[in-house]
Amino acid sequence: MSTVIYPSPIFGPIHSRRLGISLGINLQPADGKVCSFDCIYCECGFNADHRPTLPRPTPEEVAEKLEAKLAEMRQDGQLPDVLTFAGNGEPTSHPHFAEIIDDTIRLRNRYCPDAKVSVLSNSTFIHRQQVHDALMRVDNNILKLDTVDAEYINKVDRPTGHYDVNAIIEQLKAFHGHVIIQTMFMKGEGVDNTGEEYVGPWLEAVKEIAPQQVMVYTIDRETPAQGLQKATHEELDAIRDRVIAMGIPCSASY
Repeated sequence: MSTVIYPSPIFGPIHSRRLGISLGINLQPADGKVCSFDCIYCECGFNADHRPTLPRPTPEEVAEKLEAKLAEMRQDGQLPDVLTFAGNGEPTSHPHFAEIIDDTIRLRNRYCPDAKVSVLSNSTFIHRQQVHDALMRVDNNILKLDTVDAEYINKVDRPTGHYDVNAIIEQLKAFHGHVIIQTMFMKGEGVDNTGEEYVGPWLEAVKEIAPQQVMVYTIDRETPAQGLQKATHEELDAIRDRVIAMGIPCSASY
């Protein structure tokens, strides 16, 4: 099994299936994974297999490295479409996340004003007011909701702390539409959230949240759990079309 541990604090640019030319911002240590989920499909592997020894980058380090990379990209004539907070774990868990967001917006405005600032998050820290407010300031507030079924969440997303999906849904609603819901559909190893028993309640939650957009996707890289399978194009397209039928834009990535 091969896993991806990203450099920190800046990596890429890479071509994102959903976002275009993406310059990554990793707020976790460069030598390991720190996440409040331990997903069986995570390209970074299981938490226990990648315990870091290095600290998280400081806000000053993030700003310095980001500015240097943006200056280099501008000189090369290839500016990013998006600055994406992702990497080796949950970005919003960084104690100075809000401050780093403000620095990133400032540098974006200076070097690549047409680029979007995106955050890929598993939603576990959105109850924190500073995190909520910071996410309201970014262009693409992309928050995970793989299902509304607690048993599935415990088996697949495997939260490392308390996780109440009904509370998460209420917190997602509190963004008042400034949120993009991202959902992984997959099957295998005794799990499958592509059937109606999962899709139907998930659609009801999406309708309640009323996001600006939904992104449905499936496995794209090797996973730490063996035997997992992609959702089919037909399954993803059918789910996408049902979201669109509710009046919410939706994309499917295979």
